[in-house]
Amino acid sequence: MNSIHSGKIADYVAQLHALKEDNRLRSLRPRTGVDFASNDYLALASAPRIKNAILAALEAGTPIGAGGSRLLRGNCEEHERLEAEAARFFGAETALFFGGGYVANFAVLTTLPQRGDLLVLDSLVHASIHEGARAGRAEFRISPHNDPQSVENTIGDWRAKGGIGRVWIVVESLYSMDGDFAPLKDLVAIADRCDAFLIVDEAHATGVYGEQGRGLTAPYEGRENLLVVHTCGKALGAAGALVTASGVLRDFMVNRCRPFIFATAPSPLTAVAVREALSILQEEPEHQQRLAKLVAFTHREIGVRGWRSPSDSQIVPYIVGDNARAMWLASALQTRGFDIRGIRPPTVPAGTARLRISLTLNVGEDDVRAMLDALTEETRGWSR
Repeated sequence: MNSIHSGKIADYVAQLHALKEDNRLRSLRPRTGVDFASNDYLALASAPRIKNAILAALEAGTPIGAGGSRLLRGNCEEHERLEAEAARFFGAETALFFGGGYVANFAVLTTLPQRGDLLVLDSLVHASIHEGARAGRAEFRISPHNDPQSVENTIGDWRAKGGIGRVWIVVESLYSMDGDFAPLKDLVAIADRCDAFLIVDEAHATGVYGEQGRGLTAPYEGRENLLVVHTCGKALGAAGALVTASGVLRDFMVNRCRPFIFATAPSPLTAVAVREALSILQEEPEHQQRLAKLVAFTHREIGVRGWRSPSDSQIVPYIVGDNARAMWLASALQTRGFDIRGIRPPTVPAGTARLRISLTLNVGEDDVRAMLDALTEETRGWSR
């Protein structure tokens, strides 16, 4: 064992040791304590309606697994019913269901942008978007966060230097680690002026924002130059992701998207769960309303304590800076019964290690107040 340890896997051991020395070594931890860590914003992951919908589907003979890719025998009625309902709900021409948000982003960016095209990515978009850009055929540029003028300047410079292909602007509507919103109105206008496509990842906004939880892109859905990724494993409480787009782009992905063509289709039961979640959004608006009330309460409580938050959403970052200090603080709060996780580079920029406090309907105002009191006590004497 020692000879193997010092030979074939020595490099892996050294890299893990380096991560540990930099306080960036990760490990899997159980879910314990009051939930301030999940993305289950509307607490639908344990919703009785979704459970009952799945049980009814099983009783009706819906299989657990699809048994193949969508282009083989894996295309089930449940997938098609979900996609039709999702297109109607979000106001898009069509929808396409993927197994997860990561694969949906990767699939879109390695399929639609072609050689000779340009991708302009906001610097803080999800890792899946960066990975898709690196693996795809198009050139890509990184634009400073939430800087529409930089996006337009980048496109203008590229055109001036002879770029003649399509342009694809890629952003999140609500950023997962900072909790701030994209200037979608400005970006839509730039996409129109520059004859560009706009791809918006709504992972943390779907279900939470927009009328009936349709997301922040709701006013713009249905436009030919807009493609939206609606993650189903966060506020919708299930799994997978829906890509809404024009029929032409959907057909192109069905024919040319390798992560779609060669992957076993998502479980039909997952499609049932997502479809029921969409029904809940339409029929039970109180979930969205209760979360909005809890978010407003939390930010008022933060203000009372004299803190400044860069966010006014359900994602509340508490920037610490130092990796070790951030992880110590997370551990201290976990010991006190609050499930809050520390986030370190490369997930966030170097020097911005933080707590990512997530507000969900799995907690109430008393839980929030107790958590903020504990955070205040554990950081007493720290400079902010």
